[in-house]
Amino acid sequence: MASLSHAGRLWSLQFRAADKTRRTIRLGKISKRDAETVKHHVETILASAFAGHSPPADTATWLGSLPSPLHAKLAAVGLTPSREAAPTATLGAFLDGYIAERQDVAENTRHVFKSSRDKLVNYFGADRELSEINGGDADQFRQSMVNDGLAEATIAKTVKNARQWFKVALRRKLIAENPFEGTTVGSFKNTSRLSFVTRETIAKAIDAAPDAEWRLIIALARYGGLRCPSELLALSWQGIDWERSRFKVTSPKTAKQGKPHRWVPIFPELKPYLEAAFDAAEEGSVHVITRYRDPGQNLRTQFQRILKRAGVDPWERLFQNLRASRETELASQFPLHVVTEWLGNTPNVAMAHYLSATEQHFQDAINAPSVALQNPTHSMLEMDGNEPKTGNVPNQESPKNVEKQREMALSGNERVGRAGLEPATKGL
Repeated sequence: MASLSHAGRLWSLQFRAADKTRRTIRLGKISKRDAETVKHHVETILASAFAGHSPPADTATWLGSLPSPLHAKLAAVGLTPSREAAPTATLGAFLDGYIAERQDVAENTRHVFKSSRDKLVNYFGADRELSEINGGDADQFRQSMVNDGLAEATIAKTVKNARQWFKVALRRKLIAENPFEGTTVGSFKNTSRLSFVTRETIAKAIDAAPDAEWRLIIALARYGGLRCPSELLALSWQGIDWERSRFKVTSPKTAKQGKPHRWVPIFPELKPYLEAAFDAAEEGSVHVITRYRDPGQNLRTQFQRILKRAGVDPWERLFQNLRASRETELASQFPLHVVTEWLGNTPNVAMAHYLSATEQHFQDAINAPSVALQNPTHSMLEMDGNEPKTGNVPNQESPKNVEKQREMALSGNERVGRAGLEPATKGL
């Protein structure tokens, strides 16, 4: 039904259309294998048209994944309808439009979206059509991030976002298949940026803080385990239950999971800073933190200045590692499910991204009292009043002791000797 011809690597395909006219498609410089693939699907399309039904699913998928130039050539000879102009079918326009649509995500999530978007656009180009990106391209994109030395967690987050976005494009029928569906995501765990912030360090930072509110901000992050700035700025005096020694934390991050708030104990380490801020608060104040609510104020930058004043070297992920340090401490004192209930995450997330082995853990292990393992044979002999002989091979016993154990079993003694698992029957 169709035939191929070539001059060097320039391939052409000829076929006879339904109106009996002979048509030619110039495929250009492609491999023989790709040319034969085109021939196979063209013959399938012709056979389906002759039978009066649509092409099978694999051919329809192939048509949808074709680069626009080749698809246009098939459309020009009547083998498939022309593609409608789709202004969002280019990578840059589609991603920008999708991110703009997502008004439901937090600012930090939007920042991560933009970072992943930039990596995709820098690699593929903003004008690259979505339909021209295939599974091999997706795998090569991931490998390029590995070659650039990006952290495994960053690579995993980027691939996950790309898979999600191309899934949206698939549902909107902009592409025939998701090229990132089979691409390895990787691990989101990144312990290299995890650090335990000691109480001594935090004491220096609190002493260098300019006022009661900043001292409370540091204490809430380190001893209350609150997320900064979202949970800190949402904290209100109405949510402080002094009588029951607990406070209510409103959490935008977990609200979408049906947990808009949680209750956290007023820990002894936190209480004096909360009381001091309450005493200094103006009459009628609604929020616990009032002086630093301006979106233009960067708490991270101000905290770095405080640490510099305190003579403390800043650590990575300033506020998140304060929260992680508190979760590590609490996990050593309380069941993990209780700790995660207080801090608003899950045991899996805590173990993967928050908990760490501290120097105190090492010291506790080194100084823990040892428990000597006893030789079971020696223990039994000591119970009988016999001292084990020095140099005896473990689990070997003298004939005298074996005979004594047998006599004990025959006399009805409840202790079972080494003669067997069941006591001997009396009189046999």
